[in-house]
Amino acid sequence: MVMSKGAAMIGGDAIIGEAALIQRQHARRSQRWLKVAKIYNEFEEECATSNEKLKQIADAMTMEMHAGLASEDDSKLKMLVSYVENLPNGDEEGVYYALDLGGTNFRVLRVQLAGKSGIKSQEFVEVSIPPQLMVGTKQELFDYIATELAKFVGDESDKFHLPPGRQRELGFTFSFPVMQLSIASGTLMRWTKGFSIDDMVGQDVVSELTQAMKRKGIDMHVSPLVNDTVGTLARGRYDNNDVAIAVIMGTGTNAAYVEQAHGIPKWHGPPPKSGEMVINMEWGNFSSSHLPLTEYDTALDIESLNPGQQMYEKMISGMYLGEILRRVLLRMADEAALFGDTIPPKLKTPFVLRTPEMSAMHHDTSKDLRVVRHKLKDILEISNTSLKTRKLIVELCNVIATRGARLTAAGILGILKKTGRDIAKNGETPKTVIAMDGGLYEHYTEYRKHLENTLHELVGDELAECIKLVHSNDGSGIGAALLTASHSRYLEIDGS
Repeated sequence: MVMSKGAAMIGGDAIIGEAALIQRQHARRSQRWLKVAKIYNEFEEECATSNEKLKQIADAMTMEMHAGLASEDDSKLKMLVSYVENLPNGDEEGVYYALDLGGTNFRVLRVQLAGKSGIKSQEFVEVSIPPQLMVGTKQELFDYIATELAKFVGDESDKFHLPPGRQRELGFTFSFPVMQLSIASGTLMRWTKGFSIDDMVGQDVVSELTQAMKRKGIDMHVSPLVNDTVGTLARGRYDNNDVAIAVIMGTGTNAAYVEQAHGIPKWHGPPPKSGEMVINMEWGNFSSSHLPLTEYDTALDIESLNPGQQMYEKMISGMYLGEILRRVLLRMADEAALFGDTIPPKLKTPFVLRTPEMSAMHHDTSKDLRVVRHKLKDILEISNTSLKTRKLIVELCNVIATRGARLTAAGILGILKKTGRDIAKNGETPKTVIAMDGGLYEHYTEYRKHLENTLHELVGDELAECIKLVHSNDGSGIGAALLTASHSRYLEIDGS
């Protein structure tokens, strides 16, 4: 069969047209990736944390610590006096309880202590808090907690029954900013971590819990009231006398440390017999002009439940890292069509991309980054992503996690400077163990590595040998039980 000249020309035009279409598509993709690269490079540059910048942040943290210890009103850091002057020493005995409320879950624990033999047994249950209770009323929240506490106590075996005339004793870990009034009372200053219960602000949290327990028929005495970092510090000190600092890296973040009593000008109570006092820093509210804020951080803050507050926390903690990633991806989708000509609807939903999912993508070592592909499909309903796109997402995870971890290390350096643990004394460098707790530190391996490596860089090889970060597993809960034992009402009766 002989093809006519006209048919040949038509066929040729079709081929040329197809080639032109392919060329236009290729050019459009190239333009998109140039826009993506521009957004990425700007973000990476804005997130940069040189060691010099981190040392400036550490110095700013130290200055704010001094200001917060001198006055209640002159610092972003509240530097709250915890009323804990004696940490556990390992002699504690008996059965004690703890309630640990620190975020979207709470835990009820029972710990049996056997003196120098240590912790004989420990049991706990973990309960999720329904989202509506995080923005409801104080009675709804505490009644829900007391109901679960009643179930836990009601299910325990006879071996935990106390002698006649004794009440169960419970330590209450309440991981929100509280103005402590005594070892067993304190008023809520403000909510963080997504909570917003207006009628609770300014109220005594121990009183609210005690009333809820009475309504549910629970006979239990609440003391002490502690922050999760104070509990973590107590848990760490129980195992190691060199523990002087505790840091929580989880949904939120905070730090506590042991301060010399003479270093607290605002303290007007009787001097602690030990000469020391545990300070709850509430460091999540730290702010400094040296912090590497981006447009995404600013927008996140403006749209948050607590604009203008907790800036440090919003850059380094588990509640916000995944949300920062979502915001960067949304801009790339909007301005550079990263996921095609339309923006995936799910990508517009705030906090749909959680930090555990970001961590899973960051840790994906498969050749085709299949974990990233599955997460994008399951969470954001984005299918058919290219390997190039998935690699970009891993790089974004790394930028966000690295910045957060390095800023955390700078904060720790600030505490070391304030306590004089960054220099040798009388020719000797003090050993400092930092008790770490929280899901972000425990599970986000890359974050933890960046944190530890950065701290080493900042203090230098010689000092790094004397500083150790240890995971204080379940420090906030068990620590509260340990402090309950060391503050038991029955110590004098028992002759302890």
